[in-house]
Order: sequence, then C-alpha cells, then structure tokens
Amino acid sequence: MVKATKAEKKVAYDTKLCQLVDEYTQILVVAADNVGSTQLQSIRKGLRGDSVVLMGKNTMMKRSVRIHSENTGNTGILNLLPLLQGNVGLIFTKGDLKEVSEEVAKYKVGAPARVGLVAPIDVVVQPGNTGLDPSQTSFFQVLNIPTKINKGTVEIITPVELIKKGDKVGSSEAALLAKLAIRPFSYGLVVQSVYDNGSVFSPEVLDMTEDALVEKFAAGISMVTSLALAISYPTLAAAPHMFINAYKNALAISVATEYTFPQAEKVKEFLKDPSKFAVAVAAVSADAGGGASAGAAKVEEKKQEVEESEEEDYGGFGLFDDE
Repeated sequence: MVKATKAEKKVAYDTKLCQLVDEYTQILVVAADNVGSTQLQSIRKGLRGDSVVLMGKNTMMKRSVRIHSENTGNTGILNLLPLLQGNVGLIFTKGDLKEVSEEVAKYKVGAPARVGLVAPIDVVVQPGNTGLDPSQTSFFQVLNIPTKINKGTVEIITPVELIKKGDKVGSSEAALLAKLAIRPFSYGLVVQSVYDNGSVFSPEVLDMTEDALVEKFAAGISMVTSLALAISYPTLAAAPHMFINAYKNALAISVATEYTFPQAEKVKEFLKDPSKFAVAVAAVSADAGGGASAGAAKVEEKKQEVEESEEEDYGGFGLFDDE
C-alpha cells in the first residue's frame, strides 16, 4: 500500500475538519497535556455516538479553519483561531455541552511526579508509616521532613507540603514519591473554551444552573434599580419605587399642610382620631376570625347532615336497596 505524501495528508485533514465544522455547531477546545494515546482512545470510545475528537498540529487546524471560512463565508468559525494555542484538540459534539464535558472529565489517569514537571496541584505527604527501612531516612532529611523510627520502619510525624502548585518537581521529590508509591497527579483532557454557533465562552458557564441565572438576573435588576433611584433616572424597574416615593412625599406635604387629596384623607382622619385606627384593626381581625368560624361551622354542619343521612338509611334498611 502506497503511503500518502505530506501534501495529501494535509488535504485529507482539511477535508475532514471542514466536514466536521459543517456538521457540528458546538466545539469544545480541550488541553491535552500529558495525555497518552491509549487514554485518548478510551475518551474517543466513551464519546462515540454524538461527539468526535480531532487532534492535530495547531498550524494545520488554523489553516483548515481559514480555508473553511474562505470557502463558506462562515466568519464565526474564525473565533477559534486565538484558542488554538499549546497542546490542544477539538471535540465536535451534538450533545449537551455540560454532559459531554462531564464525560470527558471522567477519563483521568494517575501519573507519577516526573523530574522537571510543573505541578498542577499542591502535593502534601500525609503522616504515617512509610514502610521504608531506617537506611532511607536520607531522603526525608534532604527534604526537611520530620520522621521517627517506629518498629523498624520510617514514620512521618506531621503533614508536609512537598511540592506547591506551579513549582517544578525536583529529583529528590520525585524519588521520594516514587519510593512511597504515590502518584500525586492525574491527567486528562481539560476543557478550556466552548464554541457554540460562532460564540466563544468559558467552560464555567456550563456549570451555571437556572437558579443561579435567576439569582444573578435579580441581582442585576436590583443594581439597576438602585442606580436609577440614586440619579433619579426613570426605568421600568425603578418606576414602582418612584411612584411610591412620590406618593409618600405628597402624603407628607398633605399631612403637614391644609392641602389634601382623596388618598390622604383617610390617613388624616386616623391622625386626628387614633381610636378610629384601632377600631379598623379590630374590625379586620373580627372579619378574619368570623370567616374562619363560619367555615368551621359549615364543615361541622355538613358532617352532621351526612351522619343523619347514614342513620336514616340504616334505620330504613337502606343497606338492601341495591338488591
């Protein structure tokens, strides 16, 4: 079988990427640092059905994106170009973006701490028996880890932050973690950006729920309302508050002067004779209590009627009417 030339491979890659862009409108841009071929194959199998994983050199992907934009006039796809930096790949999907990103996150594989590797997380060695013989204490002394000999083995006394996030792994740290059989890091495809019909946004947006969106929307309306009230600028959100504040101001002027209007007359009456206010409150309470009592009386009366009806049926041998 004749091997394809580099030019033929580039054309085939361009064709494949353009077909995927035409077929799928949603793309996840994922970082693929320290992801092996076997792990990548497992991810492809897990996403098979509604998603396709495409890897390749950034220059080839950018070239294919530009070619597709020129041929189809799809300028929105050009928003992918700034995202194609570093060791990244593309996941084309028709499924729910949140579910696909969660599925991708499942395929993480533990990895040892290799010398020169930048730590993605803090590495803390917990206290306890290491199972190492006393001759291995030199590793702990170099790293200033407090230990003691317990039953012929080395035991770590206190938790030790061995490597900080962002620091490079040294030879001593790597050797110690290997002796302790600790694989502190885990690697997999990490979603960096989301492309959806020409729009690009952060993957954190996928974690937002409807309740969180409603809460943020309410907070935004509250801020708009506060700002509008502070600068006396009418908006739909601030209008009810402005009307109420205007009514309060007009009512205050009416109470302080002889000027009056229909909505202020009852307030003035209560201020002139507070006993009327007490009578009104008592009347409202009585109406509420009376309504409840009347309801209870109706229920009791209905219950009594049912009981009387049953007694009449039994007294007149109503049990045998069906026969």
